[in-house]
Amino acid sequence: MIPWLGRSLEFPPVSLAMAEPDGLLAAGGDLSVARLLAGYSHGIFPWFSPEDPILWWSPSQRMVVEPGALKVSRSMAKVLRNRRYRVTTDRAFGAVMQACAVQRDEQGGTWITAEMIAAYTELHRQGYAHSFEVWMDDELAGGLYGVAIGGMFYGESMFHRRRDASKIAFIHMAQHLFAHGFGLIDCQMPTAHLASLGARLIGRELFVARVQLLLRCPLPDTVWDYVYDHEPSR
Repeated sequence: MIPWLGRSLEFPPVSLAMAEPDGLLAAGGDLSVARLLAGYSHGIFPWFSPEDPILWWSPSQRMVVEPGALKVSRSMAKVLRNRRYRVTTDRAFGAVMQACAVQRDEQGGTWITAEMIAAYTELHRQGYAHSFEVWMDDELAGGLYGVAIGGMFYGESMFHRRRDASKIAFIHMAQHLFAHGFGLIDCQMPTAHLASLGARLIGRELFVARVQLLLRCPLPDTVWDYVYDHEPSR
């Protein structure tokens, strides 16, 4: 039986997460800021389809990027040098979430429902959820959003409308956050795309231990004032 969450913000121990489907820990509850922060603080995140109740997960392995591990291929380095683009933070959080939802829906479904958008918009309003945007020709070309607590960044989703725009967002996000004291970027689920950028799998126990240490890291508010304008050299 899957534990059903009531009014209490307490989650079951992550060690009780199911093996199949991997990481399913609990169901129910709500998407209040307090509950979301309680979940993320223990390595737990919500992920569910529109027809499902709220489902909470802590997979046996997590895809993460650590300081010094980011990989930028030669072809991507060339893109970064030769494309004209602008990267910002928190300038278009709502538009980034909406674009991520549309992109996932085009791929056969999305977990970024209206309920999720409302919940993470409130997280953003309270200073916990953030977006990185890539602009090309003054249009939103790509981006990503996630949740930041202490020195942890939990990546949620990314999108692109122009080629390589989501990779540009991810690379700038990782470089900027690591330069400002973040110790780990959680990518949640493994993909070949993330592996090519330097992400690797670590076990749940190690992940949760790292989270507990990093949550206590104080970081400057100016980390979310990032603006980068790139003009190709002629």
